[in-house]
Amino acid sequence: MGSFEDIYQIVAQIPEGKVMSYGQISKMLNGRISAQLVGWAMRKAPMGLPCHRVLFADGSLCHEVVFGGKDIQKEMLEQEGVFFKEVYQVDMEKSQV
Repeated sequence: MGSFEDIYQIVAQIPEGKVMSYGQISKMLNGRISAQLVGWAMRKAPMGLPCHRVLFADGSLCHEVVFGGKDIQKEMLEQEGVFFKEVYQVDMEKSQV
């Protein structure tokens, strides 16, 4: 069984300017943790973890309640050089780990 700590170890290794999807992290843990549970872990993550780099599979940013809203998450990602193809959608082909 995977744990939040397993998720956090993966997220901590996402380099600046790159992103991963919730499902991608789930697959890295051999499906022991669902993509939905990865999302829940991001809400409970310790300070300093680059949770803003974890997105939906289509590159959509998180829901409004996280990071103070999509505009803040977008700004954080743009400052790191992440590519966007729509206003709130990352270009996963260019930016995914």
